[in-house]
Amino acid sequence: MTTFQAQRRVEFVDTDAAGIAHFSAFLIYMEQTEHEFLRSLGLSVVDRDAQGPYSWPRVSVACDFHGAVRFEDLLDIELSITRLGDKSVSYAFLFRHAGQLVATGRLTAVCCRMVDDQIASIPIPATVRAKLEPWWSGA
Repeated sequence: MTTFQAQRRVEFVDTDAAGIAHFSAFLIYMEQTEHEFLRSLGLSVVDRDAQGPYSWPRVSVACDFHGAVRFEDLLDIELSITRLGDKSVSYAFLFRHAGQLVATGRLTAVCCRMVDDQIASIPIPATVRAKLEPWWSGA
């Protein structure tokens, strides 16, 4: 399985009163890592083709915690594609600090066309699918 690697440092704003990274920060780390992954493929979470703009709204997100991280800790984040459907993509995330697993996350996004303030799911464009397929564990 091909995975994408990223790093994030826990910033002060990411922590709670106890100095531990707040659970909500991990959702942001997942989104940032997804955006970085897409950019590495020459894609964006908001893009345009001949039919107009499209984006990837999230329809599901979850995160399970296995340990705590604190301000200034460096997270190693691993992204993998676990499902590549006709209209959606699902990612898995592993978060490690100093080699120890601290969290696992999941995110599913649906490819949607945006026209006149209306959003409708569409098949993933062939050019986008071609760039995602090598990263999919089911390919």
